[in-house]
Amino acid sequence: MKAAAAPFSRGRRAALGLALPLAALAAWELSARYGTVPDYLIAPSRILAATWEMVLSGELWRHTADSLLRAIGGYAIGGAAGVAMGLLAGIARPVERFYDPIVSLTYPVPKIVVLPILIAWLGAGDASKIAVITAAVFYPTFINALYGAKGVNRLFVWSARNMGAAPLQVFAKVILPASLPQVLTGLRIGLALAFIVTVAAELQNSRSGLGYLIADAENSLRFDLMYAAIIAIGVIGFAGDRVLVALRRRALAGQTLGKEGAHG
Repeated sequence: MKAAAAPFSRGRRAALGLALPLAALAAWELSARYGTVPDYLIAPSRILAATWEMVLSGELWRHTADSLLRAIGGYAIGGAAGVAMGLLAGIARPVERFYDPIVSLTYPVPKIVVLPILIAWLGAGDASKIAVITAAVFYPTFINALYGAKGVNRLFVWSARNMGAAPLQVFAKVILPASLPQVLTGLRIGLALAFIVTVAAELQNSRSGLGYLIADAENSLRFDLMYAAIIAIGVIGFAGDRVLVALRRRALAGQTLGKEGAHG
């Protein structure tokens, strides 16, 4: 009976969770149809129709592909550099002392503000946008990797050294696995920032991408197209996050099992 009741309770919770959003959408639809909301609050049915039309025409795919190219490029470079430098700083005090004042001084600065400088230096093409995305992704990945490495239990490191492990083996077998949860957390935060900064960068001096599509739709008062671009951003951001969550679960499966076994 309990086993049969469990799926029912999960379905009930899901239905209750969807009730409020669906009611809000219905109210929005009715208000937009009868003209009781501002013009920029387009009816959801019109937004979906515009989104589907752009999907069929290929326009939405083209802008999405351009945004993804920039976001993934900056994310890959910034994430790799942040993790590598963060782990190195976590195990080497001179490297940490070198990066600490630089990161402390520049981390609070919104990275998008340096875009005009990067455009003057690298041009208004993809290079300047990828550079500012790289900078935005670097900080959370660096900081999480740094504290992940610094948080490793020193007893494990000393034990590995006493058993004759070389420094590289200590790093690969002890420090890296122990810091992996925090490293992956930094990469997840960096992914969200990559999409945010991509759209912000495309809002200025761009001729393609979802950010450009939003700005162009707003200038032409095509709010349905603007919402279509926002939906696309939400979908790709959600999909990317789900991929990272799945990879994290897979990468940490052994650690989770080990903890469960220890508690058992």
